[in-house]
Amino acid sequence: MSQLGAVQIEIAVLLGRSRLPIQQFLRMGRGAVIPLDAAEHEEVWILANNHPIARGEIVIQGDHIAVSITEAADVHDYFAA
Repeated sequence: MSQLGAVQIEIAVLLGRSRLPIQQFLRMGRGAVIPLDAAEHEEVWILANNHPIARGEIVIQGDHIAVSITEAADVHDYFAA
């Protein structure tokens, strides 16, 4: 079990996606806003090493932002988006 404790996993939360031309991206500077395809209360994807593992919702508790896991991820839904 001690070897498992040494394994590193990168966890990421995907709030939304956006498509834009590379020229528009290159013109963006500090403070630029990239619109996402997600609504305010939409579920987010939780990724482990860039692989979808779960869905969740954003939870704000005072000054802290967290993610509450709501269901296991359907990989086919993730790649269809």
